[in-house]
Amino acid sequence: MKTYTDLDIFHAVVDAGTFTGAARQLGITHSAISKRIAHLEQRLGAQLLIRSTRRMRLSEAGQLYASETRELQERLRNVEQEIVEGSGALKGRIRLSCSNALGKLQVMPLLMRFMERYPEVIVDLTLTDAVVDLVHEGMDLAIRSTAKPEPGLIARRLATNPRVICASPEYLARHGTPRSVADLAEHVSLILNLPGGFNAWGLTSLPEMRCGFLSNSLETLHAACLGGRGVACLPYYLIADDLASGRLISLLEDIRGDGADTSIFLVRPEASILPRRVRLLMDALIAGFDAEEAQRT
Repeated sequence: MKTYTDLDIFHAVVDAGTFTGAARQLGITHSAISKRIAHLEQRLGAQLLIRSTRRMRLSEAGQLYASETRELQERLRNVEQEIVEGSGALKGRIRLSCSNALGKLQVMPLLMRFMERYPEVIVDLTLTDAVVDLVHEGMDLAIRSTAKPEPGLIARRLATNPRVICASPEYLARHGTPRSVADLAEHVSLILNLPGGFNAWGLTSLPEMRCGFLSNSLETLHAACLGGRGVACLPYYLIADDLASGRLISLLEDIRGDGADTSIFLVRPEASILPRRVRLLMDALIAGFDAEEAQRT
């Protein structure tokens, strides 16, 4: 049976909101939770939790104790995990975020090799084209395509990420092929309905285009583009086979701006102690992307 510190129990109560919820979470009795909290309050000489028949809330001292010890608890957990990992098989959970297409096409094969090598490590992958707040969501790592990583994160560049303005031959047969940026005003755009600079297409000034389709997923923009619904700006890794086969045609290659290409970054929150399992996954991802870059050059 796992032994819990008073700090573990206190934060379990804070997170669960009730003694009953904390007891269920930790797998110990309600009375054991109550006794340990009482012991902690006696030791500190202050009431941390104000309890009534209907609700529980933190006292002023409890709020201070909770805020000041949260990071300490996480650091202690990481140190203990580091010792466990260093003395035996690598294990534990790694939470990772990545965009849908990039995750499926480039990241997932690398994760499969990592999990095969370290079968007791649980990789918890979230695929979304929205930008995830790593700290708020409790993520260990994220892989992002961007021109510049957001401040407050530690970033490691993995690869270049060329983007291509493109359309299907069927669409171009109906609407004509744009030869200049100004010509795009006569065409239909397929764009992401997410905030950020992705829809600027790397052009110094993108004319107003009639919007034919919006989505929060690059994969659905890709499908719409293949279906002849309009012009899109898509990552090269997503459409390389389509360009080679002629299913999509690259447009305006000679006039793309400096922001046309982005880079793929491995980012993580700042942490004083990085668990060994996370460090090894980072190494595996860096090596995997380096190998793919070498094959393309």
